[in-house]
Amino acid sequence: MGLLERLRKEWFILGIVLVIAVARLEPAVGVKGGPLKPEITITYIAVSAIFFNSGLSLKTEELTSALMHVKLHLFVQIFTLVFFPTAIWLFLQLLSITPINEWLLKGLQTVGCMPPPVSSAVILTKAVGGNEAAAIFNSAFGSFLGIVITPLLLLLFLGSSSSVPFTSIFSQLFMTVVVPLIIGQIVRRYIKDWLERKKPPFGAISSCVLLMIIYTTFCDTFANPNIDLDKFSLIIIVFIIFSVQMSFMFLTFLFSTRNNSSFTPADTVAIIFCSTHKSLTLGIPMLKIVFEGYEHLSLISVPLLIYHPAQILLGSLLVPTIKSWMVSRQKALKLTRQPKAPVKV
Repeated sequence: MGLLERLRKEWFILGIVLVIAVARLEPAVGVKGGPLKPEITITYIAVSAIFFNSGLSLKTEELTSALMHVKLHLFVQIFTLVFFPTAIWLFLQLLSITPINEWLLKGLQTVGCMPPPVSSAVILTKAVGGNEAAAIFNSAFGSFLGIVITPLLLLLFLGSSSSVPFTSIFSQLFMTVVVPLIIGQIVRRYIKDWLERKKPPFGAISSCVLLMIIYTTFCDTFANPNIDLDKFSLIIIVFIIFSVQMSFMFLTFLFSTRNNSSFTPADTVAIIFCSTHKSLTLGIPMLKIVFEGYEHLSLISVPLLIYHPAQILLGSLLVPTIKSWMVSRQKALKLTRQPKAPVKV
């Protein structure tokens, strides 16, 4: 793969680095009250645009085929939205006595509270040849669940910003997340054929809006002279994120391949990716709403910004290995189910 092709493929990751660098150079442009007016353009317009776009792109009409696999769906959603955040919370009780930056540790907890992403888990499951229908269902269903459950988990584990009352958080979530999502789904019903023909770049549109949100978040950080991020904490957080991903992928593999699990090898592939991947597209806007007023919001966002490319990188590297396991496992199961030839006397 050539350099230009690689850059084109990884444009979003490069975009994150670029907008953070631009925010560092001139933070006054994107701060509250600045020329961009992020308190209006980002808090309401950009967040609503992302979820309207999600409503347009979610193919909920295709989920009925995977609906009956209840055990798999329960496993994924419970692991993602119950086990994951609880395990991270317990782990952070140990890390709290270390010199690691406390706001980055809080950011790790926010990662645990996030729902699965709409795209990356599906793409990797498809690349391996796993149960793509189950991956689509759990990514979409998890996104819907996350609209309600993720803010509750964030408030449960971290509390709210003191400057924003609880009722205000949920009214803003309803108006900027739920309503645009529902409108997007309604509009999709009327223009579904056009969308299928034209195939608009939904992912690229959401990613561009997301870069705007990340930019203004870091403008607030760099405009605040009291915030300092030490390199030691950042390096340790990167190591922890890769370790958590590897550990949880291995854990889901062990659980889903037990003799009494009843999951097929293709199911296991979907479970591994859907249970351990977390949504940046849904996560950043929710953090912006729930922690409005936190001067350390950008530091809390850093682990999620690291987790997103890490899950794609790690998943991509493991695709050949997981595919090889799945194919060999399927062949072995097929051989065990074949009737044995009668013994000639």
